[in-house]
Amino acid sequence: MPSNRFKAALTLKNSALDSILKSVKYPGFSRDIVSFGLVKDYRLEEGHATVDLQLTSKDPEIAKKIKASIESACALSREVASVTVNTQVSAPPTPGEQNAQPAKIAGVKHVVAIASGKGGVGKSTVTTNIACATEQILAEQGMPGRVGIMDCDIYGPSIPMMLGIGTEPEIEDNALIPPQNYDVCCMSMGYFLGPNAPVVWRGPRIHQTIQQFITNVAWGDLEILFVDLPPGTGDAHLSLCQSLALDGVIVVTTPQAAAVNVAIRGAMMFPELNVPFLGVAENMIYLEDPDTSKKQYIFGHGGGAPTAVQLNCDFLGQIPLDSNVRAGGDSGIPIVISEPDSTTAFAFRSVAGQVIGHIQRSEASAAN
Repeated sequence: MPSNRFKAALTLKNSALDSILKSVKYPGFSRDIVSFGLVKDYRLEEGHATVDLQLTSKDPEIAKKIKASIESACALSREVASVTVNTQVSAPPTPGEQNAQPAKIAGVKHVVAIASGKGGVGKSTVTTNIACATEQILAEQGMPGRVGIMDCDIYGPSIPMMLGIGTEPEIEDNALIPPQNYDVCCMSMGYFLGPNAPVVWRGPRIHQTIQQFITNVAWGDLEILFVDLPPGTGDAHLSLCQSLALDGVIVVTTPQAAAVNVAIRGAMMFPELNVPFLGVAENMIYLEDPDTSKKQYIFGHGGGAPTAVQLNCDFLGQIPLDSNVRAGGDSGIPIVISEPDSTTAFAFRSVAGQVIGHIQRSEASAAN
């Protein structure tokens, strides 16, 4: 039997190796390999470190880079004289290997995507405020904590900032636990990127990340999971629609003719992927002068309703252009939280109420 003193020394050495491994970052990320769950076992015996890794990647260079980083970090330690890194790499499934039918997430009743034809229409802002408003309405119905956001805007993730979430996801039983604020949980690439770090990825990497968000996140029991998509049409949209069963999509536009035209063109991909429209939300319809209450239609007037007509779906409503919405997004306090009695918060809540109503009517119809 080893002595208590020996056990204490062994614990100290393993603690030193633990610190070393936590200093090794996953290539391209600010997060370490331990918190990513890649280190399956490690030990330090008589100055020799043994590290067992298990990761999923199609890029053989990833394992090589991690191994080299571990060796470099160990070389700087006085406790480690030599190191052996054992790496088990499995390739992720390709899109062609996925099930033909989109899957459902256990515990998640409904999934609603939010899309826009072009950037700059406030899609992520609409997503954040609608999600928070939906949580408020469901809480009033006795279902608090039943809303989540999957931030699939891989290249420009902004939902964590808008929700005021500054913590990284925890890992439990090899699944990511999505952080939450205002009783809305969220998973996003924004948690894993360093400051100003760009995402320069091709399609397969985007697909793999969305698959991880679907299968490796412990979403819990949710009534509605909103999915914030990047603007336009592309790999993220195809991966999501082919991998996850969606109840429908909300199309966000502004009154501007260019935004309307692109919104209609981009939205036409969803019927081809068997995803129905839940409706159209028109953002930034006017700017109201706080002193005179005069409304200025900066981006034109009346783009949302014609868009809904062309897409043959509901017009969910109009949302004013409000500087407090921008301030709330920057500070991480959505306007439906900071100013729940404001005209703008009421507009977001109205859209959320229509979405909930649509889903509940669909449930009732399916039950009959």
